[in-house]
Amino acid sequence: MFKRLTLLWSVLRGDARTLWFALRHPGAPGWLKLGTALIVLYVISPIDLIPDFIPGIGLLDDMVLVPLAIRFLLNRLPPHIAQAAAARGR
Repeated sequence: MFKRLTLLWSVLRGDARTLWFALRHPGAPGWLKLGTALIVLYVISPIDLIPDFIPGIGLLDDMVLVPLAIRFLLNRLPPHIAQAAAARGR
């Protein structure tokens, strides 16, 4: 489990940091917090689209879906929150 989180963090460092700052922004919408919570639940959940015990492709769904979901949330941020989060995330 820790290895999976470490791998995901290294791949998503920039977007995850921007999302983190967007979550901490006082004007962060509720849907952003809910979407982020669902992403975290998917990452730590033992139920995946492709089971993790399948060598090679088991982590592939996490490596594809999680970055897409984070990018989806970041693209829908209000402009003032996105600019403030991007400035702090760098």
